[in-house]
Amino acid sequence: MNDSALYLNILLLLPLIATILIPLVPNEKSARGMAIGFSLAMFVVSLIILGQFHFGNASMQFVTYQPWVSTPVSIAYHVGLDGLSLSMVLLTTFVTLMSVLASYSITKRCKLYYSLVMLLTFSVLGVFVSQNLVQFFVMYELELVPMYFLIAIWGGPRRGYAAMKFLLYTFFGGVIMLAGLLYTYSELMAIDPSAASFNMSVLASSANNLPVSSQSIACLCFFLAFIIKLPSVPFHTWLPDAHVEAPTPISMILAGLLLKMGSYGLVRICMGFFPAFFVEYGPQIVALGAINILWGAIACLVQQDMKRIIAFSSVSHMGFILLGIGSLSNTAVNGAIFQMLSHGFISAMLFFLVGCVYERTHTRLLPEIGGGLAFKMPILFYFWMFATMANLGLPALSGFVGEVTIFYGTITSPMAYSALHGDWTRSWIYLAALGVVLTAGYMLWLLKRLFYGPEQPKWKDHLYDATVTERLVGACLAISILAFGVYPIWLTNLYGSVGDRITASVISRSHVSLNTSGTPNKDL
Repeated sequence: MNDSALYLNILLLLPLIATILIPLVPNEKSARGMAIGFSLAMFVVSLIILGQFHFGNASMQFVTYQPWVSTPVSIAYHVGLDGLSLSMVLLTTFVTLMSVLASYSITKRCKLYYSLVMLLTFSVLGVFVSQNLVQFFVMYELELVPMYFLIAIWGGPRRGYAAMKFLLYTFFGGVIMLAGLLYTYSELMAIDPSAASFNMSVLASSANNLPVSSQSIACLCFFLAFIIKLPSVPFHTWLPDAHVEAPTPISMILAGLLLKMGSYGLVRICMGFFPAFFVEYGPQIVALGAINILWGAIACLVQQDMKRIIAFSSVSHMGFILLGIGSLSNTAVNGAIFQMLSHGFISAMLFFLVGCVYERTHTRLLPEIGGGLAFKMPILFYFWMFATMANLGLPALSGFVGEVTIFYGTITSPMAYSALHGDWTRSWIYLAALGVVLTAGYMLWLLKRLFYGPEQPKWKDHLYDATVTERLVGACLAISILAFGVYPIWLTNLYGSVGDRITASVISRSHVSLNTSGTPNKDL
């Protein structure tokens, strides 16, 4: 293990050590201080890793391989980073730090709360850096435990129902993933025992050689597991309930990080291992993405709870990721990865701002709030306006970059101009574009009902503007959204080579191609 790999192992150890040490501190205040310290240390270590990362290299870096079980199957502690993984790691450490800072409202059982948050962070980081499929599965399932208790103990009035619903949906997805994992291994054993492995780098090449029928069955298992976590229609119903009942910092982690575990799995495992599935079912995935966009946007128009609006908005924006990865387009796939990261920042900021309003009004229902909050909370109003514009895709903000890249890549993709699927694909793309219009509608409607109109007498003595901590969290999230919107190449240079490699494996299995300019080949 070289010095560079040591930093990655330290990054994984920090939240695990924090999970053990935080319950041992003498008081609740110390627990918060320790959680902030460990979160800041994780973010700093991730920046050190970024500084040592070799850009443009699509292979794994910072690799540590330690065998654990050799018989009857080989299972190892195997971690590493490429540009895609590192992007997710940076997002994880940043959002975790912001959520811990935003946890000032947590006053009961703080030691247990921060310990569970650190355990949750450990599992999320483990998912993004795991290079062994069994290890990936363990980390993927481990997050169920802390998230269940974080909702069930610190959640709202229906926290038990929401926590159990989250547990059942995601556990069911995990069972399906386990079935896909075992099926893939058994199929490889039947064809070539020497190619059977849980090493994800090996699987990226060996699973590609499975028959199309075997790839389709195996990928369908993983695909279902990941779209439950994403979540995608019709498996999305757990998300609004979980968000409504979860405390604000946990909603930030849930929207900013946990949903990305599903989208990361779609790109890393489904696209990376089973390209034949996307060649066969790409048009259906595009259609599913468009349905997600429209369904989530329409649902937002009839909600009265602020959290439910942002939750259904997340469902809608996750549809863009499905739209991008189903298109067989390098541009759209890289746009989908950018959308993962952009949505992580934007959704975390929106849920944080919902929590700020709730702390003052003790309600999330728009009719009860009645508007007019801008008079007493001008700084929070500015933050709200910024996050609203980012969510609806205003140019110069990160939301615009992800969406426009996905739309451009999809509408210019080979699939959109193929003789077999062209009309079908373009129809769904046009319907998805309608979702962008609806997004502007419900977000501006939300902003209007919160802040515009006459000042409400009932809030006259209850409202106050952003505190120092709230200004810090809001500013950090806003700067990230603006920075990646103005200069997105900072991110695309990090993960672009990985996205190119994964997309190339899919395109190579198809009978369509792109010319060097990235425009559709008219011979299709």
